[in-house]
Amino acid sequence: MLRFIGLNSLIILHTIVFCLWAALLTLFGSRSRVIHFYVAKPWARVILWLSRVKVTAKGCEQVDSRIPRIYMTNHQSYFDILGLLAYLPVDFKFLMKQELMRIPLFGFAMKRAGYIGIERNDPRKAVKSMQHAAERIRNGASVLIFPEGTRSVDGRLQEFKRGGFKLALKSRCDIVPVVIQGSRRIMPKGSFTIRRGHFTLSVGKPIAVGDYSARDIAALMARVREEMLQELEGAPVS
Repeated sequence: MLRFIGLNSLIILHTIVFCLWAALLTLFGSRSRVIHFYVAKPWARVILWLSRVKVTAKGCEQVDSRIPRIYMTNHQSYFDILGLLAYLPVDFKFLMKQELMRIPLFGFAMKRAGYIGIERNDPRKAVKSMQHAAERIRNGASVLIFPEGTRSVDGRLQEFKRGGFKLALKSRCDIVPVVIQGSRRIMPKGSFTIRRGHFTLSVGKPIAVGDYSARDIAALMARVREEMLQELEGAPVS
């Protein structure tokens, strides 16, 4: 209980400090790239260190920070976000629930980092958000999406939502599958207890969308899903 209270209090305080740091940087005209590398990334690394959680990142040679891509990853825990921020070596923008952007101070920092909020309960606003994301990609930004839409309760890969794949086809941007294993043990869905431990983050080979059209979206979804399942099941990815 003491560890729970002490650790969560430290994380809240640490988050407030880094949100204020982001606000200070924006006063001097810092761009979203600066916020990502000098606020979001160290924020995530410190929380991982405080929580005694280690992350092993594999396949980072697949990342080319010069090329805008859509990174798609499975979702097991809130700690996925920390691991991705800390160890994925690219300035990416989260595509995330709009309600998270409304959190005082924290939401402000995320907006300054260039993250894109999606109004999932308002189809018209969701379409506008996707158009905004496509425009960001055309201007050179990479985007990170959780295609399952929410965290998995049992760690199994859930069904994918179409939104991220429509975005990939609209922007003609390659998809990079990223597989996270073991984070559910750190902080399962529905729990705020943080357990010490270790999880892995595996970056796959880029999947070109050039041969797919809107009519082939189901095939594209199946291709990405199969790549992730093979990594989750420990089989070599062809």
